Amino acid sequence: MSLNKTFIRLLSSFIALFLAGILAFAALVLYFLPQLPATEDIMQIQLSVPLRIYAANSELIAEYGEKRRLPIAIKDTPQNLLNAILASEDANFYQHGGVSFTGILRAILANFRSGEHGQGASTITMQVARNYFLTREKTYTRKFKEVLLAFKLEKQLEKQQILELYINKIFLGHRSYGFGAAAQVYYGKPVTELGLAQLAMLAGLPKAPSSNNPISNPVRALNRRNYVLGRMLKLNYITRDQYENALTIPVTAKKHATKPDLHAPYIAAMVRDYMVKNYGEEKTYSAGYNVYTTINADFQRAANQALFKGLVTYDERHGFRGPIGHAIVDTSSDKDSLNQQLSEYQSVGELVPAIVLGTKNDIIGAYTKQEKIVEIKKENYSWARKYKDANTLGSKPKTASDIVTAGDIVYLRQNKETEWQLSQLPTVEGALVSLRPYDGAILALSGGFNFFASKFNRATQARRQPGSNIKPFIYSAALDNGFSPASLISGAPVVVRDGSLGNAWRPENYSRKFFGLTRMREALKRSLNLVSIRLLRSIGVEKARKYLQRFGFKAKYLPQNLSLALGTASLLPIEVARAYAVFANGGFLIEPYFVDRIEDSAHNIIFQADALTSCKLCPTPVELAPAVKYDENFSEFTDRGTPITSGSEINPVENSGSAATEPQTEDRKVPDHAPWAISRENAFLMTSMLQEVIRSGTGRKAKSLGRSDIAGKTGTTNDQQDAWFSGFGPGVETTVYIGFDTPAPMGRREVGGRAALPVWIDYMKVALKGIPEKLIDIPVGIVPAYIDKKTGKRVSEDHPGAMLEYFMVGQEPESGDRTLGNPLNPEEQTGEELPEDIL
Repeated sequence: MSLNKTFIRLLSSFIALFLAGILAFAALVLYFLPQLPATEDIMQIQLSVPLRIYAANSELIAEYGEKRRLPIAIKDTPQNLLNAILASEDANFYQHGGVSFTGILRAILANFRSGEHGQGASTITMQVARNYFLTREKTYTRKFKEVLLAFKLEKQLEKQQILELYINKIFLGHRSYGFGAAAQVYYGKPVTELGLAQLAMLAGLPKAPSSNNPISNPVRALNRRNYVLGRMLKLNYITRDQYENALTIPVTAKKHATKPDLHAPYIAAMVRDYMVKNYGEEKTYSAGYNVYTTINADFQRAANQALFKGLVTYDERHGFRGPIGHAIVDTSSDKDSLNQQLSEYQSVGELVPAIVLGTKNDIIGAYTKQEKIVEIKKENYSWARKYKDANTLGSKPKTASDIVTAGDIVYLRQNKETEWQLSQLPTVEGALVSLRPYDGAILALSGGFNFFASKFNRATQARRQPGSNIKPFIYSAALDNGFSPASLISGAPVVVRDGSLGNAWRPENYSRKFFGLTRMREALKRSLNLVSIRLLRSIGVEKARKYLQRFGFKAKYLPQNLSLALGTASLLPIEVARAYAVFANGGFLIEPYFVDRIEDSAHNIIFQADALTSCKLCPTPVELAPAVKYDENFSEFTDRGTPITSGSEINPVENSGSAATEPQTEDRKVPDHAPWAISRENAFLMTSMLQEVIRSGTGRKAKSLGRSDIAGKTGTTNDQQDAWFSGFGPGVETTVYIGFDTPAPMGRREVGGRAALPVWIDYMKVALKGIPEKLIDIPVGIVPAYIDKKTGKRVSEDHPGAMLEYFMVGQEPESGDRTLGNPLNPEEQTGEELPEDIL
């Protein structure tokens, strides 16, 4: 009887404990369930995918994001990889309900014996739960949450969905998340191109991705790979022959960084800033946006090369500044010691660091960072006269030893004949920006010589004086105020008495010569300063400043005195490019933009640029009709109405589109084309005159392109501190700026035509390749007439010295046309004329 009572008591106690355990378990479940992610969150799991930026043709420009991820669909995943993962991580994945209780029990016993929490028993489902929603702390609380969430995942998702989440989320070392990214990081290939041994290597990484990967610890990684292969053989995923062949394959993994297809770091930074501004920092770096820019990949390469060549060529014209360092070179020097001494010096573009090994018979021998021994012939270092200042060089080197000695560390580059030549990092900087004139799409942009040394984007951030590059806009204002290309303007010396310019300002032409009466077309071709000043005086400074705002220039950057005529404004290269596009597109003010479309991680388009364009068939508005001719007092002109101005600063990280996630909150009528800036007739005449600059003026070097349909203008500031060239051809407008970041003279004769124009030519050679020449369409408001070259008066076609000129209707010259300023003999070029006192 006592035994029965004892048994009953024990059974009752057991039942009570069992029920208490169930109640405790239920209480824990009820306590932790609210802390788990909602079902909706589980069903809408978002992968953290980096931002990727592409050129218009889908070439990769850049990738931003701490986590490298290349999501792959389960259907596109190699079966060998899936089998390797199951073999190494969870062979019973398709049989269990999310949790392996035997594995958990085994882990608990192992941890109990060791007194630590090191042993795990996570199924693939539990790893997904931990990686997506929970911390990585090793506690029983976390493990319990994993179990609960694993059950929830198994209930809500299919096995294939869970496995797809795993292969795309799991951390696999070296910032790679998911097997798609890991394949690129370790092997530089898509996962679909990897062999069995490589796939087994990747499948072995989840256990210890940071310490046992094939880069950090190839021995342990190899052992783990072979273990995975053994498991695959045991589970009949592979044959004995496959197993044995895979074991013979050595470790070939090495670090493969994401390598862009196209070098365009300044554009990449602009896009990144644009995305952060419009979508927020967190989403920018993790939402998997794919941004397709307006950049033409071939044009961008040409821009990079042209600016590089232009800056290096300028720098070499001004002498050699000496080696950048010194290494120890002797008979014991081997490749390893030379490489070690070169390790702190980085290649920059085509410039490669090298150690001079010695000189002999006018030959410099050097060892490059590319591990090559090369020779530099005399003709490839003869430029290296010692630099003294911007205008002074030392004597020409007679021998190689005059320049370098053994151990000197220098930069080398290969010329077009693939011969090595001595070079150096330029100290001068520059920018190139190229637009599509009809809508403002940025086709190419380079903001400096080396983005990684200086992230300052000179194309969008460097305000500099444009010099004569501004003159076309003064001339355009003159055309709208009664002048014509045939108008005669005096080139006599002037004295300007203006407090803002000092007591007495005596501007000169660059040549320091004075010219007589000069036709406007001829004056622009020669870039005559004194003519520009007289034109600005006749228009009126304030009126001209308002007129220039039609081209997008901001009033606060335009001086309020006659120095405006010589380019003392403060302008950005991208602003200048935008303004020249007005001439190129027939009179419309476009808005520069660089983001064409944005796609989400599923490649759904969430933003599409919708830029306002020029209108080829639109008639010139009445308010932009030409003004009457100037009268003899040159003081009163017909008011042409309120100028069209741009209401905001050019923002290089905005364009005319709007993100699909941020609709416009204010209804407004959107015009069907970009706003007019000037009349079509004005744009035609200016283009015609700018073509003359290239045919026979300061831009005549561009004739080397062999085209008659290009137009442009040089620009140089005082003391040659800034050099510019802006110009355009069919479908392309390009502005080039060259100068020091801290303004300083670049040296005598370093004018726009020498420092900037060659860059423009090299770029446009590519941009216009294959594009047929296109004559300018003559607007209905333009009439041709023959004039005398010297007097500008209308003459017959067979008159000696007759030339064809174009005029706005009603402005054709007559025999009694007046001139502007003191008359001088057009042939006279002297500095002895009495100066005209202005103001």
